[in-house]
Amino acid sequence: MTKLTLRSVEAARVEDREYIIWDDELPGFGLRVFVSGKRSYIIQYRARGRTRRYTIGLHGVWAPEAARREAKVQLGLVAKGENPAEDRKVNHKAITVKELCELYIKDMDAGLILGKSGRPKKPSTISIDKGRILRHIIPLLGTRRVQDLTRGELITVMNNITVGKTRAVIKTKKLRGKAIVRGGPGAARRTIGFLGGILTYAVNAGIIERNPVHGIQRPKGKARTRRLSEAEYRTLGAMLVEAAKDENNAVIVEIIRQLALTGCRRSEILKLRWSEVDYDGSCLRLADSKEGASVRAVGLSVVERLETRMRLREGEFVFPGRTPDQPFGYFDNRWKRIFNGSPLSDVTAHILRHSFSSIANDLGFTEVTIAALIGHARGSITGRYIHTLDTALIMAADNISGYIEGLLNGVQFKNNSYALDREARKESLSRFLAQAGGKEENSLGA
Repeated sequence: MTKLTLRSVEAARVEDREYIIWDDELPGFGLRVFVSGKRSYIIQYRARGRTRRYTIGLHGVWAPEAARREAKVQLGLVAKGENPAEDRKVNHKAITVKELCELYIKDMDAGLILGKSGRPKKPSTISIDKGRILRHIIPLLGTRRVQDLTRGELITVMNNITVGKTRAVIKTKKLRGKAIVRGGPGAARRTIGFLGGILTYAVNAGIIERNPVHGIQRPKGKARTRRLSEAEYRTLGAMLVEAAKDENNAVIVEIIRQLALTGCRRSEILKLRWSEVDYDGSCLRLADSKEGASVRAVGLSVVERLETRMRLREGEFVFPGRTPDQPFGYFDNRWKRIFNGSPLSDVTAHILRHSFSSIANDLGFTEVTIAALIGHARGSITGRYIHTLDTALIMAADNISGYIEGLLNGVQFKNNSYALDREARKESLSRFLAQAGGKEENSLGA
């Protein structure tokens, strides 16, 4: 036996079979000499009645004194009842971020991952989530062990996405399709938030004990303040009239009008089915929206336009695609054809939705009413009364869509607040009382 020093380790001879030199000062600490000439530091101990060996590391990477100190640490753990060799075996099997993401995707595809609404994620959401995994998370963290992730490391990842280190152009499955990955603050914020969800999944699965994303301050998104002014609505109306002169634009022009007049999301109009249109109830009974099943009051102008389109019905979709059994599928190209190079080149479908809400606010309607009309999550508390469609909601929809249609037709209104227009209120009340009493309309203002 001898003390393991740099001199004694370097002097150890290579033999026909590997052997171990035990240290004479620290029982259990030794040097394994391989036939290849490599040397590694080990400890040997007993756990649960069996002899175990734990490799500290190769000589050269570890110096004798450093290996001795590590041996003391590990033997100290053994004295406390721990098993370093077994713990290392478990650690070697600890899954990587890539492997965790693969498990998450498998469960997501099986409908086991729930969205914020408490329902399985929609295919469109799953597609977006997979994109964030494949284009940001795996490239930056894929080989890292989940249990080793630190908050500082995740902050670095967030910063890398912010400055565009994951920027790329990726070919998609569509013919000549491509996805442009730019990164930026918004992508960083959403990706880290989504990664937090994946790591919560890992916590629930017992893979890690705590979520390192918690407490990370994410960059704030830009507030969406863009809305159409009344003059811009009139400009939009003129653009649609001009675009409609080309028969190829007939469907996209009507879609844009419906987006403007209803405040619906783009997907809700593009995938609208005739079975979801309730003419008598003056509403759209959407079977599946971002917030789940949703009932939307729509104005008389919308109902009349849908009735006119009903005469051209082909298949189940209000706006069919190449075949009647498919929804309109080339929205972006048609949209660009109308808006690119125009005074409204920055306008998007979401801006039309936001503008609808802004006009509703201008007309004096409350946030709860507006939320119910556009199917916003904040309007969920109104779910019970919009199921039967409160008369006030239909009147609100009439006023808002009627006002917007007037703007699209070039009308310049002098007073945009029904609540402040006493004559309009008297006229409406007079009609209501006359109908309720079965009498001819009388003027209350006379």
